[in-house]
Amino acid sequence: MRNATETRIKLLETAMELLATRSYHDVGVSDVCKHAGVTKGAFYHHFDSKAELFAAAARHHWEKGKDELRAVFSPDVPPLEQLNSYIELICNKQERYAVPGENEVCVCPIFTAGGQVGPEDEPIQACSRELAEEQIKYLASMVRGLKGEGMLGEDGDATTLARLIFQYVHGLLTYGQVFNDLDTVRSDIRNGICRILNLQCKYRDLDAETAA
Repeated sequence: MRNATETRIKLLETAMELLATRSYHDVGVSDVCKHAGVTKGAFYHHFDSKAELFAAAARHHWEKGKDELRAVFSPDVPPLEQLNSYIELICNKQERYAVPGENEVCVCPIFTAGGQVGPEDEPIQACSRELAEEQIKYLASMVRGLKGEGMLGEDGDATTLARLIFQYVHGLLTYGQVFNDLDTVRSDIRNGICRILNLQCKYRDLDAETAA
């Protein structure tokens, strides 16, 4: 029998699992309780609403995955290697979470939910904005590193470029999901990010970098 902490974690993880394959509005409290194997009474002991659950679940998911981002964007890692590792991380997550033959490409359930809800679910929008801004900060630190190494073709604002990368990646994943086409995501992601950054041509070819 689960204790209160285990029940809360089970609800959080179940919420994210369901959100990964269904839209926010298609997942109800009853669905979460059924898949988590808990009663509605147990649910409302921990959360006042579905929105509160999913906002907490998003933050729980983010904290679990933050070590990966910290490793990718570590100050000890050269900025070009950070960029390559960031792209690899995104592609590897597709391998990890996609369902071959069904959903070849997975979008970020947290950010997607933020765009699906209205004012009545403000906790979801607020959480989506908060976590997007956190990821943009990591990207901005990478951009500043690339600028410092003289790898960019022009002197753009680091935060603006980071935000454009974030927008491009999530737009590309949505495109990939609509067309169920992971190959296009893999082939376009590096080219698109390099163009946004105006990364100098000699640094764009991953094979050339590896050979060097």
